[in-house]
Amino acid sequence: MKKKIYSVLVENRSGVLSKVAGLFSRRNFNIESLAVGETDAKDVSCMTIVSSGDQHTIEQIEKQLNKKIDVIKVKTFDESQVIARELMLIKVKYNKTNRRDVMEICDIMKAQIVDMSKHYAMIQLCDLPERTNLMIDMLSSISIVEVARTGTLALGKCMEND
Repeated sequence: MKKKIYSVLVENRSGVLSKVAGLFSRRNFNIESLAVGETDAKDVSCMTIVSSGDQHTIEQIEKQLNKKIDVIKVKTFDESQVIARELMLIKVKYNKTNRRDVMEICDIMKAQIVDMSKHYAMIQLCDLPERTNLMIDMLSSISIVEVARTGTLALGKCMEND
């Protein structure tokens, strides 16, 4: 199974996300991650979709995306061709005995504590998707209350001929 990242420029209007998600659903393609946001142009959004499959599936995903009327442009990347990041907020419940552990994990992972109360801390991490998973694993011995993740955002690496 090959993992691919699709950067899909679409017209920014209602229903487009539903149409793209429907395409994946109808064809039984899996979406591992999906992030959508406006670009520098208000009428254009960028969908970053992470999916995997055999070579035929990967080709079909790109072909089917290109057939959609609302799709402006599709770029397909291997993981090595992009800079990818994911944003995660994670709320943990701590006590006197493990408070220092929470702070050390944040320091090691280069995460920030963005909110704190007497027994809870909200931590922010912007990093590779694999490292957000690692952060969850590292905090699992402490009481995780809630996790919110953006999904993968990615742009093709800078090339001189861009």
